[in-house]
Amino acid sequence: MTMSTSANEGKISSIMIVGGGSAGWLTAGILAARYGQTMTITLVESPDVKIIGVGEGTWPTMKGTLKEMGISETDFFRECDASFKHGAKFAKWVSGDEADYYYHPLMLPQDFTKLNLAPYWLKNNGDRSFSESVCFQEALCERALAPKTVTMPEYNSAANYAYHLNAGKFTKFLTGHCTGKLNVKHKLATISEVLTSEDGDIRCVKTTDGQELVADLFVDCTGMASLLLGKTLGVEFIDKNDSLFIDRALAAQKPYESEEEPILPYTVSTAQKAGWIWDIGLTSRRGIGHVYSSKHTSEAEAEKALSDYIGPLFKDLSIKKISIRSGHREIFWKQNCVAIGLSAGFLEPLEASALMLIEISAKFVRDQLPETRNTMPIIARRFNKTMTYHWERIIDFLKLHYVLSKRDDSDFWIDNRCPSTVPDSLAELLELWRYHTPYRQDFSHKEEVFPAASYQYVLYGMGFQTEVSNRHVESTDDAYRAAVAENERMVSKAVELLPDNRQLLQKINRFGMSAF
Repeated sequence: MTMSTSANEGKISSIMIVGGGSAGWLTAGILAARYGQTMTITLVESPDVKIIGVGEGTWPTMKGTLKEMGISETDFFRECDASFKHGAKFAKWVSGDEADYYYHPLMLPQDFTKLNLAPYWLKNNGDRSFSESVCFQEALCERALAPKTVTMPEYNSAANYAYHLNAGKFTKFLTGHCTGKLNVKHKLATISEVLTSEDGDIRCVKTTDGQELVADLFVDCTGMASLLLGKTLGVEFIDKNDSLFIDRALAAQKPYESEEEPILPYTVSTAQKAGWIWDIGLTSRRGIGHVYSSKHTSEAEAEKALSDYIGPLFKDLSIKKISIRSGHREIFWKQNCVAIGLSAGFLEPLEASALMLIEISAKFVRDQLPETRNTMPIIARRFNKTMTYHWERIIDFLKLHYVLSKRDDSDFWIDNRCPSTVPDSLAELLELWRYHTPYRQDFSHKEEVFPAASYQYVLYGMGFQTEVSNRHVESTDDAYRAAVAENERMVSKAVELLPDNRQLLQKINRFGMSAF
């Protein structure tokens, strides 16, 4: 049956992604995997704009994203210098001592969906850390073991995992896949002007060579410039530097000193006097950087701290300097334009939230893509409400790491504990958690960026004290002991089964994995 003209009026049939990088090409791939054969999806990017390319850590969501896009995990590992990530190790965050560390693994505590083990651990923990007691993944990190064997098919594993990746190579890899297999049209052009129509919608983007590129929906992936949502549509930026002090980064790439040097299957975050240093192991090199507060230290002092961490090789490395403005747009979807990636906002990379936010945003657009222009405002309001919630919860979670620190060796750590810098939402939860351990009922969204388990790992990894009443733990001590015993059994089994991380990565690059 042929539809009438009125029924087709305002139908969304074309999407224009403005800007490349990880945000642009991840968004293109996520959308095109579903709509590439039924809609026109175009990505336009300037050949003159340099990609920041520091987002080298991911969350386990990336596995599903790549799989949905039809990407071979073997190809991804080979082309993007990728390695496995079990989680993050936080060193010197509590006291600053050499023995001060804890893990935030990527697996839930044992039996988490049925039993909240935190109150029982608080009563019975002895000398074992929370993550060591309830999750076998810490043992894999400590032994630098991979999450799977080479015989396990792609995207299958014995332990949940994410990736470390080379951001520049990842963008190039996605470009080839999206244009070659997902029908994404690619235009290299520099945007000279964004033109709007009388109703406030973006009508087209105009290029320096005179082209006017039109679409029904525009996705702003122009980075911190926020050319469409910020500059053209006038959406304000909400600064969050009053809570998150980090505003500078120094990034370096350090080669491995030998082919036997371990490739650590976790991100290392080592606290410094006015910030922290990240250390991410790829198959080809280590990505190391120092993020810091310029109000609490100088660039020279920050560079000295990075040099001390890296060692003698530092003098031969090229250092990239990056400015960070923590915060996000007041709204993320206005008129027929939605911002994804740095154009929506940016926060320090403490918990690798940047790429995850791109995934969440693009999948929301994919799953609730409006059929017509008339229904777009409804979807936009939903998107703005959801994304505002996610940004606020991420800010709470990042700030939590600083609030719980007991370091007093610099004003940076002391100022971070000042109550006026702590969001009200986080302060309320901390008051609650003085007497109740975090669990599922503490969060209102079905899909939380950081679930209650993540809060447990950080709270009790950093020594937070919850005064749990005995009535909450006495009757189920046996269940706790059984869960801890099962975790110990899983540790023994995993240590026996799983290979060294570097050795597995070498096998994957040489032989590949079984296709999913």
